[in-house]
Amino acid sequence: MESNNKLIYGGLLSLSALASCVKPATEKPLNIVYIMTDDHTAQMMSCYDTRYMETPNLDRIAADGVRFTNSFVANSLSGPSRACMITGKHSCQNGFFDNTHCVFDSTQQTFPKLLQKAGYQTALVGKWHLESMPTGFDYWEIVPGQGDYYNPRFIRQDQSTTVKHGYITNIITDDAIDWMENKRDREKPFCLLIHHKAIHRNWMADTCNLALYEDKEFDFPDNFFDNYEGREAAAAQEMNIVKDMDMIYDLKMLRPDKESRLKSLYENFIGRMDEAQRAAWDAFYAPIIEEFYRTNPQGKDLAKWKFTRYMRDYMKTVKSLDDNVGRVLDYLKEAGLDDNTLVVYTSDQGFYMGEHGWFDKRFMYEESMRTPLIMRLPKGYDRRGDITEMVQNIDYAPTFLEIAGANIPDDIQGESLLPLLKGEKPADWRKSLYYHFYEYPAEHSVKRHYGVRTERYKLIHFYNDIDTWELYDLAEDPMEMHNLIDIPAYDSVEAELREELKKLQTQYRDTEALELSK
Repeated sequence: MESNNKLIYGGLLSLSALASCVKPATEKPLNIVYIMTDDHTAQMMSCYDTRYMETPNLDRIAADGVRFTNSFVANSLSGPSRACMITGKHSCQNGFFDNTHCVFDSTQQTFPKLLQKAGYQTALVGKWHLESMPTGFDYWEIVPGQGDYYNPRFIRQDQSTTVKHGYITNIITDDAIDWMENKRDREKPFCLLIHHKAIHRNWMADTCNLALYEDKEFDFPDNFFDNYEGREAAAAQEMNIVKDMDMIYDLKMLRPDKESRLKSLYENFIGRMDEAQRAAWDAFYAPIIEEFYRTNPQGKDLAKWKFTRYMRDYMKTVKSLDDNVGRVLDYLKEAGLDDNTLVVYTSDQGFYMGEHGWFDKRFMYEESMRTPLIMRLPKGYDRRGDITEMVQNIDYAPTFLEIAGANIPDDIQGESLLPLLKGEKPADWRKSLYYHFYEYPAEHSVKRHYGVRTERYKLIHFYNDIDTWELYDLAEDPMEMHNLIDIPAYDSVEAELREELKKLQTQYRDTEALELSK
């Protein structure tokens, strides 16, 4: 991650951790509210990074609990990341490798099923994106596929489909609060998963937020014009803001005489709007469209224009999300649930905000392997500030199970975060992380790869139609610009990382990758 005096990944603002205590077994079991967004990166949360925007409600969660400064995913792609989260297992064991070919085996063990056995009622509202219907939930209502920002369809438990009027982030929050207020059994503890579509491409803001941030200007990240020297897979991607961002689908420059690869998809999206929504949308974008085609920016001016529009649209979509997180926090307080509820906020992965010239995710590089993770802790947990240990999204399942007092099955591959939440510093905490991305060939053309990350180094193997290795010293090169794989001075580091990689592949039973690593 790029160094910046305003960037606070490294725990510079860490508060002193106080001794913590867990509620006695005689007290009420804790509720769990798990809020997960799509493609929301820590660069766009002011509790992590103050360069771009303010997120006061997300900051409330961090201020009343903990912020994980080294939080990562195991496979930076929506469906696979969700499968890792809900099973506590890497993709090689949960069987959901990519968004293109996989259907989640809904008969397998998941943490909501185990919570049900422990006496919890479970609910899911919003984005599921695992192709099969949810199991292990007493109540669920999901959007099909990616969902739509405006007037979205929802699939109900009886398999019927309904269209709900409004903006999706508001609707999902409405439904989540309605379940807590009117549909749950108040005699039981609950675990509610609130899964938002936001901030997924193509970043369509609520009409009430369209005019926000239009005065904001942004400096290019230092590596925006990366030439990808020594990084064959990075050079082969198709997620460059200048070259690959769709002028109509992504940037909304719709005009009848203009075409783009994804124009029809965008027309379908805005075709879902009612008359008032469309009028507000067109009133905002019409003058921007007119000015863009009249001035016809080129070269670096076009790059700046695209980057600026991308950043503004993304921030507007975050604004609605942050407001709705605030609604959930306010409800929990008003309902008297806040003292007995763990609130978790995270994303299914990080995202590029112009770093390396990119949008999207997928790569094992820092911006997309990292994901934000903040927790508002209930009464009885006094830990506050930063948790710096390396954690991964396979850790959520065992954490929730241990907090609920349920047994953690031996085949769950993650580690419970409860000791960290209690202020402990386990001597045997992991020193490395495993990652494996499978979806190629597919959208954005990111090659298949796996790798290992330690506190200082990262080793990546790109395979399938190429066979290249990359090595990074994150202390000296946090932006991952200089591949050290052929530098003799790093031969011993590479050897150690290869051994660690094999150890992790054996531990997590990724037998296919283990063969490729030989």
